[in-house]
Amino acid sequence: MKAYNVNDFSVLIGIDWADKKHDICEHPNHTKIYDYAVIKNSPEALHAWAMSLKKRYHNQKIAVVCELKKGPLIYALSKYDHLILFTINPSTVAKYRKAFTPSGAKDDPSDAFIQVEILTLHMSKLTVIEPESAAIRSLAQLVEYRRSLVQNSVDLSNKIIATLKNYYPQALE
Repeated sequence: MKAYNVNDFSVLIGIDWADKKHDICEHPNHTKIYDYAVIKNSPEALHAWAMSLKKRYHNQKIAVVCELKKGPLIYALSKYDHLILFTINPSTVAKYRKAFTPSGAKDDPSDAFIQVEILTLHMSKLTVIEPESAAIRSLAQLVEYRRSLVQNSVDLSNKIIATLKNYYPQALE
């Protein structure tokens, strides 16, 4: 895995993700500019946004940091060669916010900004998300679904046993 530094990228981007929308902080490298945007959580909106970045920054590498390692947002963005995805632990962002915001106030744009700031200062310590093939993602989802079904079966069995202990313990013998 290649080690990156801030100078490898034309822009640093933090994404504070949510179910319906994503708050974005965009920081062109070697500037004091921080642009904020909100994009809808849909494949079409993410594609349009990723392609606009490619056009605006002339196919240069772009660092994107998010509090996720996997999921629809990561899968959607990992297919673009010009985006290098970094992951950051959500508790790191929360602790950073708490350290530098005495009120402890949280909002999505400021969390996206905090992510960019951490990326700028500690890029070498963050994990780069390596894109997985579609087959591996599909297999991982099937394994997770199977794990969920097995857990549901165990839970149901435990509920039946608990109910039988209360009402008809002889049936368990």
